[in-house]
Amino acid sequence: MGDDDRPAAAYVERMATDTVLERAARSVLFELTVAIENEPVSLILTDVNGIVLSRTGGDSALFTALDRVDLAPGFRYAETQVGTNGIGTALEVGRPLLVDGDQHFSGPLRSFSCAGAPVTHPITGAILGVVDLTTAAQNSNTLLLSFATLAATRLRERMLDDATELDRAIFSAYRSACRRSSRPVVAVGDEVVMMNSLTRQQFDSPDQMAILERTRDIGGETTPVTILTELPSGTVARLSYEPTFTGSRLAGGVVRITKQVASLRLSTSKANVPTPPAIAGASPLWRHTVQAVVDACRRQDWLVLDGEPGVGKTALIRAAHQLVPDRGLAVLDATALGDDLLTEASDELDSGSDLAILHAHVLNDTHLAALADLLQGPQAQEPPRRPWVVLTRYPQDSTDTTPLLRMFPKSITVPPLRHHLDDIPDLVRSLLDTLGATGLTLSPAASNQLARLAWRGNVTQLKKALEDTYRRQRSGVVEIDTLPPACRSTTRRTLTRMQALERDAIVDALALHAGDKTAAAAAIGMSRATIYRKIRQFGIVL
Repeated sequence: MGDDDRPAAAYVERMATDTVLERAARSVLFELTVAIENEPVSLILTDVNGIVLSRTGGDSALFTALDRVDLAPGFRYAETQVGTNGIGTALEVGRPLLVDGDQHFSGPLRSFSCAGAPVTHPITGAILGVVDLTTAAQNSNTLLLSFATLAATRLRERMLDDATELDRAIFSAYRSACRRSSRPVVAVGDEVVMMNSLTRQQFDSPDQMAILERTRDIGGETTPVTILTELPSGTVARLSYEPTFTGSRLAGGVVRITKQVASLRLSTSKANVPTPPAIAGASPLWRHTVQAVVDACRRQDWLVLDGEPGVGKTALIRAAHQLVPDRGLAVLDATALGDDLLTEASDELDSGSDLAILHAHVLNDTHLAALADLLQGPQAQEPPRRPWVVLTRYPQDSTDTTPLLRMFPKSITVPPLRHHLDDIPDLVRSLLDTLGATGLTLSPAASNQLARLAWRGNVTQLKKALEDTYRRQRSGVVEIDTLPPACRSTTRRTLTRMQALERDAIVDALALHAGDKTAAAAAIGMSRATIYRKIRQFGIVL
């Protein structure tokens, strides 16, 4: 018998864990094992990777036979490891199945019959593992599959019983929304994200990711919110958010999605308008935003640019204005100038310059009214004498700028970086060149890692990360282990200062000890169990 015909289940060292699956299994599997204690069958539980977590039931002869083929705790029975089998194949196809004797790929496994049923999370629907019944091939019957399916159902029910009150509330609201609506539905909570089949059918993967990101952005709201958003495909979607409460506590929210008409893509004539050379990024969403600002600048349409801090509003204004010959641009920061803003703005307008006022949301009512009075004269002028005026502000700010905004016919929201992550390679190259790091490039793995992050600080945060990287390495190819600690953690929640310091210490220790978790734990005074838990908690990439 050749090596290709033998099971190659690899042993995987696992630290002690306390997953939702294992918590449910403690009571459920004991009860089920009692029910089959007189049967020549073994009840096996694995995690989502096919690693055996427990093996109960059966007699000593069966256990000995299973040991010979490494079907024992700690061994991985993925289909890629041992071929067709009740555990790995159930994980691959995502449904219960029975693999009898000769149906196994590996010769030594053909003396067994295995019935595997995936165990799914009752809230998210994610596959957590497989419950498997294995017996000698001559003892196989259809009841094996029925019992495995029953065991998976019992585990799911127990997990639902153990789910937090908040999770149950959001799950109930999600199911109700799906029953009452024929539209795509998404639900989000602290630890839960769900989307119905209509969402998957009507939107491709990039659009689904964009929808989830926009849903997370409004997920903490305590009142209903409706937003219009352009997706990467160009489709405009209306997201109608309803918060879900349990008592006075916010559990999360449910979003119903309605497709609007597809956004107007650039016409042939617009496509010939040059793109600002200083602006990196080629994604449809970003190109659409850039072109809208360029068009407003060329037509001298007064404009408000909304957007989170660090998205590149100022850079976009400057780049668009570079395409307009023989016109100057004055950029005034309302935060820095304070009471001097109006004097500076008046002088610039008198000189015939175009005007960009940054952070208009910080102006008080008196300054807003005075600025509106100042702009009445320039607004009444006709192009080409009328200057171009643009304001920037943060949309989250509650400052009432309505009197001033009536003078601006159009607002454009500059998307956060997490909504156009496919532009990161272009942005990285542009930012590195700006830093003078022309001889520095990122490996595909490092670039992919950056694309996995939330970038709550947007392009400004990315620039700081690249500055830190450039201090660490000034030429050659940057690998993941050279990226700053914050870039090697994929958690999307906001960390406290102490949590960020702890994450950075773990990343640095792992880098110093070449990924050796035991040595890293000892170096920073942690137990092995704690450092494994922290690595999972922070999403640290090794």
